[in-house]
Amino acid sequence: MQSSPYGLETLWMQGDFVTKGVALLLISMSIASWYVIVTKALQLWRYGRAGKAAGHHFWDTTSVNEGLTTLGKDNPFADIAQAGVGAMRHHTAHKGHLHDQLSVSDWVTLSLRQAIDEASGKLQTGMAVLASVGSSAPFVGLFGTVWGIYHALVSIGTMGQASIDKVAGPVGEALIMTALGLAVAIPATFGYNALVRGNKAVIAKLNKFGFDLHALFVTGARTELANQESAGSSKLVAVRGA
Repeated sequence: MQSSPYGLETLWMQGDFVTKGVALLLISMSIASWYVIVTKALQLWRYGRAGKAAGHHFWDTTSVNEGLTTLGKDNPFADIAQAGVGAMRHHTAHKGHLHDQLSVSDWVTLSLRQAIDEASGKLQTGMAVLASVGSSAPFVGLFGTVWGIYHALVSIGTMGQASIDKVAGPVGEALIMTALGLAVAIPATFGYNALVRGNKAVIAKLNKFGFDLHALFVTGARTELANQESAGSSKLVAVRGA
């Protein structure tokens, strides 16, 4: 079966090192962007399940240590709760020194904020790749198109003919680069926007969870608003010495 004179195979066989380099670069950018999209989507799914556990099951326990078991491991909500527990223990163990400088509220706030910032940083990992691919891939494809058209015009000028059959093939093959650039950039852009929205939702839950933890560690109970939202189902009140 004879291959099409205007297909991708012809473009690859007739292209020089610049054309092939641009094509390989776009393919690499596409692989990297899809890898980030898939892995970050799975991460948001796991964090979403952890957020539901933090919003309900954690507060239905009778102690922080028991609540930590409901959160499991390898999720930011458990890390934040563990940071709060560690801050309380550290402050209690060093009252003679630390207490003179920072109150328990300030110390817990700093510890929780650091844990939330670390979790937010993990959520942002890989987002720069999508932003870079989404913004640069069309221009990379356009560069390949311009380069291909240039070589097509040089070939036409050398042969001294400008018939449609001589122009359609080379120019059409060059325009494939533009289509390839858009095919790489569009999923990266949509994926970036969707992940940004998902990250914002998770960070909002992290901040709310941290706020409730701060109230629990400092006052011994969640905020009244949080208790109202949970319809009186919260049982977790004892935190001293957790």
